Amino acid sequence: MCMVIFAPLFAIFAFATCGGYSGGLRLSVDCANKSESDLNIDIAFAYPFRLYQVNFDAPTCEGKRREKLSLIGDFSSSAEFFVTIAVFAFLYSLAATVVYIFFQNKYRENNRGPLIDFIVTVVFSFLWLVGSSAWAKGLSDVKIATDPDEVLLLMSACKQQSNKCLPVRSPVMSSLNTSVVFGFLNFILWAGNIWFVFKETGWHSSGQRHPPDTMEKQSSSYNQGGYNQDSYGPAGGYNQPGSYGQVGEYGQSQSYGQSGPTSFANQI
Repeated sequence: MCMVIFAPLFAIFAFATCGGYSGGLRLSVDCANKSESDLNIDIAFAYPFRLYQVNFDAPTCEGKRREKLSLIGDFSSSAEFFVTIAVFAFLYSLAATVVYIFFQNKYRENNRGPLIDFIVTVVFSFLWLVGSSAWAKGLSDVKIATDPDEVLLLMSACKQQSNKCLPVRSPVMSSLNTSVVFGFLNFILWAGNIWFVFKETGWHSSGQRHPPDTMEKQSSSYNQGGYNQDSYGPAGGYNQPGSYGQVGEYGQSQSYGQSGPTSFANQI
């Protein structure tokens, strides 16, 4: 039930906080010649973080000439991989929820449903671990590439001591940090669900049935043999009533108790 409730929600939070991100930073370049200064250089970037495509203009503090620069790095692979995992995990968890609720009988038919669910759960657990780790590393690189102090080093005007270059506003990365957290939470959720899905498979049930079957076979072998069917009791071959007292195999009733002495006396 926890999987049904939390898996879609965690997946939504993961891809929404990452795939819907857009941020920016602001820099200030104060040239020695104030007329050449630019105190508001805005640089905006967003998902999927192909930063090399983010261009901006900066003053050179050499007349009115400006230079065109771009950020450094391409971190789209890890970000898109993370979002893709989140989207497919969300879709599968929704489909699994519908099957659990409305098609429970077909889900357990021939044990195919639990086996497929188990395999998919293992795969998604592995993907969440890999995707979250890759995106955590990618996010760390994004933070470095968009650090205002690092971006200022790209400007030729900031290499001159007569000019003052300052960061005005840094990008807010809280939502991206949240996406990494939800990524690892998804991994914990899916990995923890492996055991519960495994118990629904035939592998677990067959493993549980073998020891009782072995004991049953052993007990039945002793019960069916000549060791536990009252062999020495009232119905056995060694304690059958009537062999010597009642109607037996070699005479009439009481053949050795009463009939023997009487016939001998009559003969005398």
